[in-house]
Amino acid sequence: MKNMKQKEYWDSVSEKKEFTTPFQAEEFSEFVNKEDRILDVGCGYGRTLDELYRCGYRDLTGIDFSEGMIARGKRQFPYLDLRVKRGAGIDLPDGSVDAVILFAVLTCIRTDREQEELLSEIRRVLRPRGILYVNDFLLNTDERNLSRYEKFRDVYGRYGVFALPEGAVCRHHDEAWIKKLLRDFSELKYKHLTFTTMNGNRSNGFYFIGALSQ
Repeated sequence: MKNMKQKEYWDSVSEKKEFTTPFQAEEFSEFVNKEDRILDVGCGYGRTLDELYRCGYRDLTGIDFSEGMIARGKRQFPYLDLRVKRGAGIDLPDGSVDAVILFAVLTCIRTDREQEELLSEIRRVLRPRGILYVNDFLLNTDERNLSRYEKFRDVYGRYGVFALPEGAVCRHHDEAWIKKLLRDFSELKYKHLTFTTMNGNRSNGFYFIGALSQ
């Protein structure tokens, strides 16, 4: 039910939401070649894949559970391979992908278990020493965020999970949890950043690039 509510939200805003968090394309290109196969998990309407396409990458696939986002992306970027993700798994063979992008996706997954399950699927489809790129949000210390973390702590059973007025449920992460979640990847890059969110607010965040340990 909770995933259905999230899907309904993203379908409802698929035509109007503009994602602004910057993709670290130059850093990504240090580890991923133009001919590599790249999978964007939770690709939205394909903004990041289009940026990569304009940089010369061609073997690009995006998956997202929002049919509305995928429909928008197919219209906006008809040259991209965008697919609706159905179910918890990733519909690709083992070891078939050179790099995976996970861009502001963990923030949409509120439980540890579901995040672990997604990372397990990502490890499955990545080749040995394949690259994972993650952008996401960390806990904040400003009054606005502290208030909503406390307000929703008992509702969702997790400090840092909160509901937006328009209905989406989001998560800001403890850094120790992020390190644990990405423990099977050898860190190549990790940097703290400050992002502008999709609703125009500022938030602590990070980007991570790692290689799958074998």
